[in-house]
Amino acid sequence: MSGSSESRYIKLDVISGKHLNSWRMPAGIFVSINLDSWRRWESSIGVLSSEESVVWGDTVTLSSDASPVLSVEIRASYEADRMLGSGEVIGKLQMSWDELLNHGDEPFDLSFPSACGVHPSLTLKAAVAQACGDQEGALPDSLADCEIARQTDAGHAQFAEYVASETVSHLNAAVEHFQLVLDQCPVGHPDHAAALTNLAWARLLGYVQNDLPDIHTTISLFRDALALRPQRHPDRPLSLYNLTEALNWRHSEKSTAADIRESAQLYHELLPLCPEGSYLRSIAAGKNGVDYVIVGCNKLPTDASDESICLRRVVLDLCPVGHQCRPYALNKLSNALEPRFTQSGNIDDLDECIQFRREAVSLCPEGLPDRTVYLNNLAFSLCFYRFRHQGNLNDLDESISLHEEALRLWPVGHESRDFSLDNLAGALVTRFNKRGARDDITRAISLYREALTLRPPGHPRRDTTLSNLALALKTRYDELDVNEDLNEAIDLYRECIQLVGLDHPERHVTLYSLSAALCSRFTDTQKNEDVEEAISLCQQSLEALPSLHPDRYFSYLWLQKAYVSRYQVHLNPADLSLAVENFRLASRHPTQGFPDRIIQAFYWTMAAEQHGHGSVLEAYTTFFELLDAHLATRSSVTSRREAAADFHYARTLPVDAASCAIHYDNLRHAVELVERGRGQQWSLASRLKTPVEDLESANPTLARNYLELSKRVSNAAQSSATITDRAAAERAATEYRRLTRQWEAAVAEIRSIQGFLRFLLPPAYEDLQAAARHGPVNTRAVPSLSRRQESSIMAIRHASRMNSKETRTDLIVLLRIAWEEIMLPIVNVLENVLKVKHHSRIWLCPTAAFTSIPLHAANPFLTMADRSKEPCLEDLYVCSYTPTLSALVRSRQLMKKHDTPSFAAIGQGQPSAGKGKALLAVDGELELVRELVPAMAKRTTISGNAATRAGALKALEENTWVHLACHGKQDPVQPYHSHFVMRDEHVTLLDIMQRDIPRAEFAFLSACHTAVGDKETPDEVVHLAAGLQFAGFKSVVGTLWEVDDSVAKHVVEAFYKYMFHPKEEGVMDCTKAAWALNCATHSVKTKVPLEQRMVFVHIGV
Repeated sequence: MSGSSESRYIKLDVISGKHLNSWRMPAGIFVSINLDSWRRWESSIGVLSSEESVVWGDTVTLSSDASPVLSVEIRASYEADRMLGSGEVIGKLQMSWDELLNHGDEPFDLSFPSACGVHPSLTLKAAVAQACGDQEGALPDSLADCEIARQTDAGHAQFAEYVASETVSHLNAAVEHFQLVLDQCPVGHPDHAAALTNLAWARLLGYVQNDLPDIHTTISLFRDALALRPQRHPDRPLSLYNLTEALNWRHSEKSTAADIRESAQLYHELLPLCPEGSYLRSIAAGKNGVDYVIVGCNKLPTDASDESICLRRVVLDLCPVGHQCRPYALNKLSNALEPRFTQSGNIDDLDECIQFRREAVSLCPEGLPDRTVYLNNLAFSLCFYRFRHQGNLNDLDESISLHEEALRLWPVGHESRDFSLDNLAGALVTRFNKRGARDDITRAISLYREALTLRPPGHPRRDTTLSNLALALKTRYDELDVNEDLNEAIDLYRECIQLVGLDHPERHVTLYSLSAALCSRFTDTQKNEDVEEAISLCQQSLEALPSLHPDRYFSYLWLQKAYVSRYQVHLNPADLSLAVENFRLASRHPTQGFPDRIIQAFYWTMAAEQHGHGSVLEAYTTFFELLDAHLATRSSVTSRREAAADFHYARTLPVDAASCAIHYDNLRHAVELVERGRGQQWSLASRLKTPVEDLESANPTLARNYLELSKRVSNAAQSSATITDRAAAERAATEYRRLTRQWEAAVAEIRSIQGFLRFLLPPAYEDLQAAARHGPVNTRAVPSLSRRQESSIMAIRHASRMNSKETRTDLIVLLRIAWEEIMLPIVNVLENVLKVKHHSRIWLCPTAAFTSIPLHAANPFLTMADRSKEPCLEDLYVCSYTPTLSALVRSRQLMKKHDTPSFAAIGQGQPSAGKGKALLAVDGELELVRELVPAMAKRTTISGNAATRAGALKALEENTWVHLACHGKQDPVQPYHSHFVMRDEHVTLLDIMQRDIPRAEFAFLSACHTAVGDKETPDEVVHLAAGLQFAGFKSVVGTLWEVDDSVAKHVVEAFYKYMFHPKEEGVMDCTKAAWALNCATHSVKTKVPLEQRMVFVHIGV
């Protein structure tokens, strides 16, 4: 190696550095090398990694003539954007050029003197170069000589001395230098934020070391600096971190809640800005950073305010999946959402709460101490809140299962066992009220008694168990009428009231609960003091509650019971009026769940009917409005039906309501009520398929928005129906409700347009009158004909087993009764009052038990004096059915558009094993139909292996006319599973309803049970034929019971001959279907037995 006196150029690669430590968080680290006496070279500013290392990869060419030795420094920059001064020196050394070149061409580590307890080092590579070019990164001394930079560097140097020696004079000198710099960088100066930050950091460390007393000014300085570094400013992350450090220190000293809240918000913004693997992220996400904030926030009290919930969401975001604090953060957020739900009644808050509680349970496996707490919380939310709000039995059953597990984890002797006993008992009482299993109430009382022994006098929660045990005893009294239970319940409630002060948040519950017990005793003993005290207690409970508190519902409920009880004894009309007013308030209380309000509306109708109160029609209307709103929250048609079936005791309400309106001489309202009550399932399903041609003309943009939202709501409903995982189903339900709210907002906007005031509202009488535009429609409302319904089913079943020559005596008797008791009075009105000409069209819209009686076949079976037969209904008029008046109106509206006719004949006579017997006549029937269809129509036949579910649905969607010949099955338990049997899978009613086929015109269903209703909701005509009409077919021929395919072909042949007569004209008019069916059944009397002729019915236009 040549001597140092020789002139050389040296290429130096600055590769990386490690153990790079600074007294405060740097924006980055750089290397500074003196080029000569007046210039220095600086590397790029490298981001410090979590391992306190930096990678540069920069290169500089140095001249040994310019400087006698290599002088190199490692510096920390506290600004990523515009650097103020030269940064803090964290490593400095000099070495000869020979030493530098001693390592050959290989990289080597250059170790620096110790700083902050570690030796920083650089990885370098040196080699002799040919020449020295212009140096990128070379800076003139003039910049270093700048007064502001000199003062800043002096401040950093003094502060480094303070950190090393803890001598306060160095701190004071550093603060003085930084203050001078700030004075020279006033507001508006580009270095003002950097100057604020340097001064603030010196003051903060002085405060931490107890050498400076004031932290408030320090926080203000950091705050001002942050304000000058807006979103996307390169130094904003560092300013966010700096402010959190100061806030955390003040919080650690003074426990100021506002500081930890603000710090959480700052970390929520900071963490996404910190690159993974960076030193800033490792410190910010560590135990002294975000973890400190999370713990601090978790110690804050939880409330239902928007501010509190916002903070809890921030904390949860700071605890990603895998973070040890996530379960606790989930629980705290749930604990804030749940009370907000109780205050506002917003179901989304409760659903979100339950989703978070589920996740907390899943993150806390068995064996961890907090699992029982999370189990109890989830179970309580499911039962006490959501089941009571929505009435879903799955929630109740799951709640009990969770409480059972929690109780097992807190065995006898566990300090918290009383909580689990109380919670499980409460869920069992709730299930007893729903299902009436005595074991549930017996066990609940036993669990409460055990809990009460664990909460002796003086225990802070004794009042809760007293109240709960009292409720369970009263519940058992209501079922078993044991006076001892009622008296003990009253005594327990009185003890409870003594324990809860006037300011106790749950005092109102005890007040109205004791009121309920006293009211029950008054019913037995008729002692006035009981009912007077009951009324007073309820009034006190109302005074204690704000106007929208959900529990006001219960105060109204027990107040109306007290007034009704007193009215029944004293017959004072004022009591009945007060009772009705509380019925009204309870059923319309907006923050209570729909199921409870629906029940109150139902009891209101009963009380008003029983006592002849004038509010009875209002009560019926309220019931239907609430049921509509409740069912609309369910995303699928099957879940809507299940929800409606929960109110099985109100099955007859549509007919009862209409009868009541008729009694009050309000025939218009009677029609509206019976239509609304019996068409809920169809009206809710069809609201997304309402034609919008008029709206498109009035406001095309709004029409497009409405159609798009309708499609999204429909898609969300269909996708949610296939989800089996409960947590996923809850998320889907929340999304469905979110879309539904948007859809409802669009509907409200449409109603604000002139001419669209009643868009999608239940049809008014004037709207329903349109159903009778082409002939009278009879809607018969009679409360109970269950015996006739049973006779009809037995007679038809008996007739189907007879041979063709036997007399159908039972069936003839049934049809004669149907004529005399039901249809003859109607015919008399048609002939003598309305003057409807014979052979005109009429429509039947049967309700309740009438839906199972073949009214169209009503027949006197009498011979007149001239030996001619007395005419039956079908001799006099051409009969059609309609599921609802609205369905008929909708079908007529869709008749405005006509497409070129296309006819598909679909048949499956050879279903796969286990799906029914072979139908040997199907192929012949399809060929017969094909021959009878006019040649001008495009004709398609689908049969055998091609007649699959997919093939049949495709044909339904692509053709305007369809003939279906196959097995049909009505599912009496779940009518939406009623189906046509295809080769592979069934075509269900639900499949059909999910199709929108506005081009469709006519369908002939030559299959069994295609027009039979649902026994659970008899006023809702839910069957295959109605489903096809809903999907878009305007005119449908269906069947009421089993069809014999060997004789049905005679009806089919006659029908199509009349339908297309004369065939040569090629006219295909679906409005002729009812007339063609009437003619066909007359023409085959000698070939087809009575029950096989009357099995076919026409539905629609």
